[in-house]
Amino acid sequence: MPPPFFIITIDTEGDNLWTQHRHITTENARYLQRFQTLCERFAFKPVYLTNFEMANDPVFQAFGRDVLRKGTGEIGTHVHAWNNPPLTSLTDDDDRHQPYLIEYPEAVMREKFLVTHRLLEDVFQTPMVSHRAGRWAFDARYAKLLAEHGYHSDCSVTPEISWRTTKGDPTGQGGTDYRAFPRHAYFLDLDHIERAGHSTLLEVPMTTRLKHGALTNAIKNFIARCRGKSNTPSVAWLRPRGGNVTAMQTLAARVLTEPAADYLEFMLHSSEFMPGGSPTFQTAEHIEKLYADLETLFSWLATRCRGATLEEYYRFRTVSI
Repeated sequence: MPPPFFIITIDTEGDNLWTQHRHITTENARYLQRFQTLCERFAFKPVYLTNFEMANDPVFQAFGRDVLRKGTGEIGTHVHAWNNPPLTSLTDDDDRHQPYLIEYPEAVMREKFLVTHRLLEDVFQTPMVSHRAGRWAFDARYAKLLAEHGYHSDCSVTPEISWRTTKGDPTGQGGTDYRAFPRHAYFLDLDHIERAGHSTLLEVPMTTRLKHGALTNAIKNFIARCRGKSNTPSVAWLRPRGGNVTAMQTLAARVLTEPAADYLEFMLHSSEFMPGGSPTFQTAEHIEKLYADLETLFSWLATRCRGATLEEYYRFRTVSI
C-alpha cells in the first residue's frame, strides 16, 4: 500500500484576529516564505486557505503566485463573515462578536462567499476548489454553495468537537456540533453533512481525536456533574500549541493505525508564524521554538507519509473509488 498523505492546511488571514480589533493588518504575509521553504525541503505542499484581507495583500499575492507556479502548494478559500464584503451588520458589534457566515441570511451568506471566491480566482488565475469555513462553522446550505461553484473538497469538520458554546452572534446557537461526524474523509450528503452521500464534494475532516478513552471520559463527566459543572472531553489536534511536538507525534501515530486512515491533516494560522501574530507565539523566541518543533514533526512524518495538497488528495480519492 502507498503511504498515507500528509495534508498541511494554513488558515491564511489577518494578524492576531483573536484580539477582535477593528483595524486588520496583514504583516504576517511577510513571514510565510520561511515556512514554505521548510515544507518544500520535506516535499510537503501547504494549502493556504485564504480570506478577503489576505487575498488583497500584495506580498501574499506575489507569494501565492510563486507557490502555484512551482507547484509546491495550493490556494483555497476561507471566509470570515464579519469583515468580508458586503458589510452587513448582524450584531451590535460584528468586529467584537465575529459572527459565523452561517448565521447571516442565506442571500447575504452567498454574496459574502462569492466576493472572496471571485477575488481569489481573479488574483491567482486558477479555479478555487478547496475550502475551509471561517471559525469552523459549516452547514448543509454552505455545502450546497460549495458544490454549486465547483469546489472539490472542504476541511471544516473537526471530529469530537462541538462549537455550540463558542458564540458568534450572542443571540445565536453557537457554532457547529461535529461530535457525531465521521473521522475520515467522505463524500458528503449535501442535505445531511454529518453522513456520507453521493455528491462530488469531499469532506476532509481535521485530525482531531479524544485524548482519553470512553471509560476515562465517563469518569471525568461523572465527577464534573457531581461538582455541578459540565464536562467537555479533552481533544488532541494535529496543531502546534507550543512545546507539544511529542503529543502531535503520539496523535499521528495513533491515527495512522486506524483502518480507514489514508491521511493526516495539520493546521495552523498564517499569523502564528509572526511574533505577536497570535496569543500562542508572541515573541521571536516562541517562533524559533515553533520551528524547532516543526522540524522535529516534519522529519518524523517524512518517513511515514507523502505530502499532498487537498486537490491532490481529492484526485486520489476519485481515482481510488
